[in-house]
Amino acid sequence: MTNRKIQYWVIPPDADAEFVAAMEEVLDTYEEPYNADFPVVCMDEQPVQLHKEIRQPIAATRKHAQRVDYEYERCGTASVFMFTEPLAGWRNVSVRPNRTKVDWALEMESLLNIHYKNAKKIILICDNLNTHTKGAFYEAFKAEKARSLVKRIEFRYTPIHGSWLNAAENELSSLTSQCIKGRRIPTVAKLRSETKAWSKRSNQKQKGVDWQFQIDDARAKLKSLYPKIKT
Repeated sequence: MTNRKIQYWVIPPDADAEFVAAMEEVLDTYEEPYNADFPVVCMDEQPVQLHKEIRQPIAATRKHAQRVDYEYERCGTASVFMFTEPLAGWRNVSVRPNRTKVDWALEMESLLNIHYKNAKKIILICDNLNTHTKGAFYEAFKAEKARSLVKRIEFRYTPIHGSWLNAAENELSSLTSQCIKGRRIPTVAKLRSETKAWSKRSNQKQKGVDWQFQIDDARAKLKSLYPKIKT
């Protein structure tokens, strides 16, 4: 029997009008010029497994690399929230023990009232996760406050199986490879400290996201996604 490698992809459906509509709306959003009153903000989140060393690692020397015992202790999970404004080259990382609707609403409140307190409304690109809803604000705050926050957000959801359209997913990938992968981080506090340091360095080094995939590209390269019109 031939042993073949398997590559895992996010495979979009063929001839899906809803996918196309959501995709083109997001791509149109990325083409809009910068507007401080209506900034485009992308958000994504991911769980992180926390690990604790059972034995003290042996420091590296000139003769050998650092030695880490293969055993470890699981310390639960945490959730990393990534917010990024592609045109401004800004990103912010928050860490919470959980990823409930209330957690998301609290993060959004902080985003609106601290980072974008002078903006009239933010254009939010995110996926269709069941926590990313207007109703989440009503679970976290009284109705008056919930409504005031909701009025300052215009949602632009990425299509199902279309998370690659979210610039925040790219930022999360960079965070994972540059800050988290291959490390054992034991606590939420430690993960928060490490990701905050990564965010600060990234904001100092990087300008904006040069998003080059546009609607014309989608219509030319992703023809199978578009329904065939019967005349």
